[in-house]
Amino acid sequence: MSIEFIGFISNNNSSETIVREGPVLNPTHIETVAKAHENAGFDRALLAFHSTSPDALQVAQHVLNHTDRLNVLIAQRPGFTAPTLLARQFAVLDQLSRGRVALHVITGGNATELRQDGNTIDDKDARYARTSEFLDVLKLEWTSDKPFTYKGKYYQVENAFSQVKPYRPEGIRVYFGGASDAAIDVAGKHADTFALWGESYAQVRDVTSRVHNAAVRHERPTPRFSLSVRPIIAPTEKQAWEKAEEILARATALQDKTGYRKPADGHATSGARRLLALADQGSRIDKRLWTEIAKLTGANSNTTALVGTPAQVAEVFGDYYDLGISHFLIRGFDPLIDAIEYGRELIPLTRELIAKRQAVRGEAAE
Repeated sequence: MSIEFIGFISNNNSSETIVREGPVLNPTHIETVAKAHENAGFDRALLAFHSTSPDALQVAQHVLNHTDRLNVLIAQRPGFTAPTLLARQFAVLDQLSRGRVALHVITGGNATELRQDGNTIDDKDARYARTSEFLDVLKLEWTSDKPFTYKGKYYQVENAFSQVKPYRPEGIRVYFGGASDAAIDVAGKHADTFALWGESYAQVRDVTSRVHNAAVRHERPTPRFSLSVRPIIAPTEKQAWEKAEEILARATALQDKTGYRKPADGHATSGARRLLALADQGSRIDKRLWTEIAKLTGANSNTTALVGTPAQVAEVFGDYYDLGISHFLIRGFDPLIDAIEYGRELIPLTRELIAKRQAVRGEAAE
């Protein structure tokens, strides 16, 4: 089973510990971080989606134009663009980039934010039902060799057809996130890769089992699994934990300026609740999973960290690989510097460690 490292390209230089200076959309930052990811050995980089942020599809096109090998993972929310149109947009970009595009489907758990884009479906299970129909139509648009008609509750199309198809015969990979039962069921039907946040070994076993069972119900292969985490690395373990405490202190001091705070209305998605439940168990889980930033911010995004030397964190990645994780979405608290740092040791060490495990077991890399 091959592994994949996924980075994160933000629209500007900001994080829980860095207050943005300059424009919200900073082309120079995007170009610089994209090239850093490519040079550091990342396979792919995520472009995120939010109801108030620059459009990820257009930012991804800019990234592709300024890189040669780096693949992109473009987050999109069903319900705001017609699936036939989004399918053609992705297929065109995939053709122009010679197959460097993947789709990350985010249904969205915060109804208040979703209403900023005009969403009228507050029931989360209903939104996932809409997502499933959206992906039905999207995939038909990518694969059908003749016009098709689809009549669902949320989407109806007649004689739909796309002249442009994805670059590769196997199509465009669909990554999928969500922790609720409704989300797991849709993932079993549609996901090529299922994305988890940085959870404990026990939680990973639980979620991967649920997704596997959902895939079996839909008579599909089990998706691959991705883990999102924030590595904090240093030459020694002591220095890494000191660095983590410095990050926590800075994130706490800058909350009012960065905006990374617990939601005022107490809102938490199913995924966030899982991380917060983990944080309630302690600040350090398993070998070196650190939960303090998740607790501080309400776990609004992937906010758990792995703390240690590059070799120690690579060892934990090996543990997750043994649990079925093959993709690692990693980003730091200093977007540019950390991406470069990960490429020096962490990524090569992890690839080497997992390759040795594969060789011992007689596993193929693919």
